[in-house]
Amino acid sequence: MHAAVVTAFDKPPTYREFPRPTTQHPEDIVVDVIAAGLHPRVRSQADGSHYTSTGELPLVPGTDGVGRAPDGTLRYFVLPDTTMGAMAEQTVIDQRRSIVLPDGTDPILVAAAVNPVMSSWLALHRRIVFEPGQSVLILGATGSSGRMAVQVAKQLGAGHVTGAGRDARRLATLAKLGADAVVQIDNASEMDDLAYAARDVDVVIDYLWGPITARVMAGIATHRSDRGRPLSWIEIGSVTGPSAEIFAAALRAVRLQIVGSGQGSVPTRDILTELPEITAEIGRGAFELDTRAVPLADVEAAWNDTDADQRIVITP
Repeated sequence: MHAAVVTAFDKPPTYREFPRPTTQHPEDIVVDVIAAGLHPRVRSQADGSHYTSTGELPLVPGTDGVGRAPDGTLRYFVLPDTTMGAMAEQTVIDQRRSIVLPDGTDPILVAAAVNPVMSSWLALHRRIVFEPGQSVLILGATGSSGRMAVQVAKQLGAGHVTGAGRDARRLATLAKLGADAVVQIDNASEMDDLAYAARDVDVVIDYLWGPITARVMAGIATHRSDRGRPLSWIEIGSVTGPSAEIFAAALRAVRLQIVGSGQGSVPTRDILTELPEITAEIGRGAFELDTRAVPLADVEAAWNDTDADQRIVITP
């Protein structure tokens, strides 16, 4: 069979022949892959930078997708850490890590949308107690997952959503996705302005981390009107740095909890519990998403296309 194969972490995968997968456990089945999303998580898997990377090569990237099972059912699946990923004509899935999709489901849309929707959906549903009407600040709202987080927060009942990012063009598009306010954070002064404007926010969904987080967090702590009001800070991504210098005073001065949300902190059983509702919302058109299907044979060219306005889906 053919697959996208990574042979070096500093090069994109190439389209080549690869051994057909075989099952190892009673719960395993081989599925014909229909669609697999090219997410930022998949890119970090393929370049060895993700925190779960074992450094093992060669590998077929792809962490999730939609496939046709031997019984004819259409399944959305989430793969464990494996070198036999979803970007192949076939892959092995654990049936317990998949759900059957209803007839008429668009596999391209599901493969494109579930991963970015899950990012913020699980954060709000599984990592904190989120109440309808609360206010949400999204740091990194101009990225693909951040843009989706604006929609997810609104879908889950946020009373006010502020999107913050550096790309002015993409910031201007967030209002139609549900953002009540947008703030550009291209310099220190703008970060300080954001911290003041968002001083009484209830939840921060953070895709940036690094120095931006440190500055905004310290500013919010300094200006908060009611220091006893809970503030939940959810770290999901680290686009601007792997570490952030958190001032001790910010932890002491306000009722702040900092949690991470991602692979490991959200158990697989929790992901599977949420998947039926997530896929149902995607299927009914609850989220706006620009998708582009690319044949598996063109995976190398697709890999070099980093346009964050589109979600690329690889179709074997």
